[in-house]
Amino acid sequence: MSRRKRRAQLPVSTPKSLFRRVERTLDAIEHAGDILGTIGNVTSYMTANFRDDLGILGGRIYRLEGSEYDLVQVFGTADAGAIGMRVPREYAAIEAVLDSGLVVMARNAPELDPSLEAHLGTRERFAAIAVADGDYLISFDVDPARGSTEDLQSSLNIVRLAINQKLRQERFESILQDARMIQSSILPKRTPRYGDFDIAGDSRPAETVGGDFFDYIPITPENFDLVIADASGHGLPAALQVRDVYMGLRMGLTRDFKVARTVERLNAIINRSKLASKFVSLFLAELEITGNLIYVNAGHVQPFILHDDGEVELLREGGMVLGPSPNATYLRGFAQLRPGDILVLYTDGITECHHHRNDEEFGIARLQRLVARHAGRPAVEIVQTVFQAVSRFAARATPEDDQTLVVVKRAPAAT
Repeated sequence: MSRRKRRAQLPVSTPKSLFRRVERTLDAIEHAGDILGTIGNVTSYMTANFRDDLGILGGRIYRLEGSEYDLVQVFGTADAGAIGMRVPREYAAIEAVLDSGLVVMARNAPELDPSLEAHLGTRERFAAIAVADGDYLISFDVDPARGSTEDLQSSLNIVRLAINQKLRQERFESILQDARMIQSSILPKRTPRYGDFDIAGDSRPAETVGGDFFDYIPITPENFDLVIADASGHGLPAALQVRDVYMGLRMGLTRDFKVARTVERLNAIINRSKLASKFVSLFLAELEITGNLIYVNAGHVQPFILHDDGEVELLREGGMVLGPSPNATYLRGFAQLRPGDILVLYTDGITECHHHRNDEEFGIARLQRLVARHAGRPAVEIVQTVFQAVSRFAARATPEDDQTLVVVKRAPAAT
């Protein structure tokens, strides 16, 4: 989750990469000193960067004044002639967006007033979000021929949460110490021993507290769960979101939910969370001492198994990132950790780390080669070696993004 503005221009290839671009665009926006200025900055960025992906053409910003919403600002292709118009709070579209936080509607919907919409300059299709506890509404004019409704809804949910997060940032600083204590309490203090597995992990935040998380969760003497997660952004908001991940996982897994069901329940928790820092990618796996692995990848960078014969297997089955969509569903994946194999879980703070001179990314191929070269070492030494290599690569005192790595080695077969 780098804050480099230029990376918001990367081409879109998957829903996750679209959400990453939305997040990085918003990360580049600084607080403007007042609420309206901050909202105006966000809408200008969205119009400039997501016309093709989401069909956003322009729109209007409304501010609550008594029992009416005053049209105070327009952006993009919207007509400024309607500025100053007032819309009653009980108007159907406004009540809908206040109830749910986000709506996507057609201008000819039967509950809307055609005359009012014409005076406002609303286009054929629009999407609206409520921010700042409903004090402001943002209506986006949308080209129906561009992008999907699901991507539009998920992306604007991220925008809504991001704006609210920026506006609340000052309130959070007073509880920074609490966040440090929370993070310290949820990261594992010791590594479990299961069968012939050698396990090690470490996490290094970009700020005082971070949004990366990993854990080992005992289920029975014959199996345990591995999890790695990455809350978007870093610092306090991401650390608070990680707390929700930790609590949701512990609640779900102790109630004997299967991995896919656990992830779906966790997604609902993140979606409802008032402290959501936009979205969370997560990889959850149940590992048996026989080597059987059942997993769900919720929009996370793909962990891999380096098999003893040198083959690399990517673990990609699952679904979208947690948070944007309340009803997301997830598929299970299956793999086998055979004797001599190495399972590697990581966050994109490692693979997207930039070289200090040429800006090249560290990349998954370099990570795979590094693990293969040191495959004969204990898991803890492989973890240390990777972090040392990444640090030299970036030549930074602190990482630009939170970095986490977990290595699970299965002992080679007896000869």
